[in-house]
Amino acid sequence: MSSKRFTYFFSLLFTICLFGAFSLPKNIQKKVNKQISKTFAVKDFALKPIHIIDSVNTKLKKKIGKDQLFKIVQGEQELIGYAYVDKAPSKTDEFDYLILLNKELIIAKTKVLIYREDYGNEIGSKRWLKQFNGLKSKQKVIYEKDIIPISGATISAYSMTDAVNTFLKDLGILIDNKVF
Repeated sequence: MSSKRFTYFFSLLFTICLFGAFSLPKNIQKKVNKQISKTFAVKDFALKPIHIIDSVNTKLKKKIGKDQLFKIVQGEQELIGYAYVDKAPSKTDEFDYLILLNKELIIAKTKVLIYREDYGNEIGSKRWLKQFNGLKSKQKVIYEKDIIPISGATISAYSMTDAVNTFLKDLGILIDNKVF
């Protein structure tokens, strides 16, 4: 490979790694930013990716990728909270969701960002999702006991409940391993 091609290839690879390594899709990013602004009453903030080392990631029930868990900071690195973005299965597809944590690592808000089914979108209602607010690491909620079921959205509602439970269990592992 010629020197020019090598330099071009290396520059392109570096640019992709630098700018594309920690990015959410634009439509998701916009919705995440809106929820952070509303939940924490802030306008200017930055999302700083939290990298989970492999030895800790293997302990988690669900591995956390490079563009899923973020520190929310304002100004000179003032911690506002944390954001976790993931997907969960619905009846025939999957939906994107967001979990916002306050500085004390307690759920401040959950939000369904994109729902791709014709039925079951009731799980995106603020009233239903408020049931997860206030939960802490290692806590577990039970669908139909602690979490009110939704007729016509059983699979998605159960899936969201399971996703939150998995995250809370993994959050406990992350705390125990001093990731936060």
